[in-house]
Amino acid sequence: MERKAVFPGSFDPFTIGHEIIVRRAIELFDHIIISIGINMEKSHLFPLEVRKKWIEELFADEPKISVKTYNMLTVDFCRQQGARFILRGLRTSADFEYERVIGQINRQLGEFKIETVYLLTLPEHTYISSTFVREVIKYKGDISKFVPQNIAQDIMQNWY
Repeated sequence: MERKAVFPGSFDPFTIGHEIIVRRAIELFDHIIISIGINMEKSHLFPLEVRKKWIEELFADEPKISVKTYNMLTVDFCRQQGARFILRGLRTSADFEYERVIGQINRQLGEFKIETVYLLTLPEHTYISSTFVREVIKYKGDISKFVPQNIAQDIMQNWY
């Protein structure tokens, strides 16, 4: 059976912390779907199509990675994609508490059992969050140490 995982998030923007979690998880799974959730009630700095394009460009040479969008419960998206795993990165103990509850709820939703796999962020990335990066972008700061190179270049050329 193929070990397929969904890595869900809004990725507004996708950070180097996200990238490293995915690259480390490639060894664990046969296929990883980076899935961008569509939440009409949440405002985003970058359009969905742009976020998707950035991630696709970043992993263009990795056949085990695909990028999709979805507008449903994550467990329903997993079921639809035939994925039995949800991949999550943990930066802090607060992340763990939040993700633990979500993971337990996901496990209880429906008969399709989903396992959540948590990877700890590398120590040098624990302070990086999309929220923090958006704040740096707001003031036109240098984001090159916080997001993958292709994303940093596009933001600094086209969004500043």
